[in-house]
Amino acid sequence: MPMQARSAVTAPVARHATAIAVAVTAGHFINDAYSAMLTPLTPALQAKYGVSIAAVTLLSSVYSLTSSVLQPLLGILGERVDRRYAAALGPLLTGLGLTMMGFVPWFGALVLLVAVAGFGSGFFTRRGLRTSRSTARPTNGDCGPACSARGYRGMALGPVFAGVGLTHLPWFALIGIVLAAVTFAVTPSGRQQSKRVGMREYAGIFRGPIVWLWGMAVLRSLASMGYNAMLPFMLLAKGFGAREVGVTLAVYSVASALGGILGGRYSDRFGRTPVLRAAILTTIPFFAALILSSPTNWWFYPLTFLVGAAVNASIPVGVVTAQEYAPGHVAVASSIMMGFSWGFAGLLVFLVGALADATTPQAAAMASLALLVPSALIAYRLPEPARAEFR
Repeated sequence: MPMQARSAVTAPVARHATAIAVAVTAGHFINDAYSAMLTPLTPALQAKYGVSIAAVTLLSSVYSLTSSVLQPLLGILGERVDRRYAAALGPLLTGLGLTMMGFVPWFGALVLLVAVAGFGSGFFTRRGLRTSRSTARPTNGDCGPACSARGYRGMALGPVFAGVGLTHLPWFALIGIVLAAVTFAVTPSGRQQSKRVGMREYAGIFRGPIVWLWGMAVLRSLASMGYNAMLPFMLLAKGFGAREVGVTLAVYSVASALGGILGGRYSDRFGRTPVLRAAILTTIPFFAALILSSPTNWWFYPLTFLVGAAVNASIPVGVVTAQEYAPGHVAVASSIMMGFSWGFAGLLVFLVGALADATTPQAAAMASLALLVPSALIAYRLPEPARAEFR
């Protein structure tokens, strides 16, 4: 085929691939922005529906269940529908579900609404990760952080959205509706065919060091989620409002993205397990100081940035470590660390809310922080994985 004819054929294909990549990137960004609206709005939801802290914290657990823990079910469902519908369902369900939280008549309906939003997030996350795997080269510690950073940037925007309050929140649903339409338009029709992973394969991989790595990740994630869940109530008790909560969570999320990138690079230089241990253990005293501080202290926001970067530096490094523990099962190892560990921690976060009802939000946050101690101890028993390149 002549060069000019070949260019004429490949140019539209390249433009279409670019359009899909842009849609996935934008969708990943706005999906995590929507997800990050839930935590800063919990005090407003508690006041509107007259429920306990444990009840509104349960919303985060429900969201984690449907968006992360039930990922295998979403994969099965996604293979049975046209991929363009599955792709568009993500931003549509997440956007409508989380922006309409203040417009349902009773708390039980709110739980169902958040569950539906979680399904939407799970649909889109599976598609986004699949596209990322097709374009990324996960040969070192930079891959996981690079993929995570997009999400953390979206999470930094979520508290800004939440700052408008429950009444005006539905306006942001328009972003998800438009993005769903664009994603539907650029996604090729057809069903997604991928290898199904059975429970036997999960059981075969989920043993040895990966089990301990998973336990470390659950404890670390629950500590971070517990702090984030209690932050709005702690600041409210100290006389602050939605503005300070939004700024604090945004700073924490931006720092998380930077911490993930730096953690990946340092793990290439110094090893995976040394970075995991240092990122968790050195965070503990700074985290305690942060919980006892408030925005009136000049060090509050710099300390928030430091803690967010440090505690989250271990997240993408943990994913790469799991991949190197099981180099022949990269996708399964990644899903264990990303969906199953984060989702399982999310399921338990309502216990932090129950503790806050029995004591105080600050005491519950300190109890969450204490989980970093066994997490660090587990990290010290992890063997250093052999470096591997994934094709």
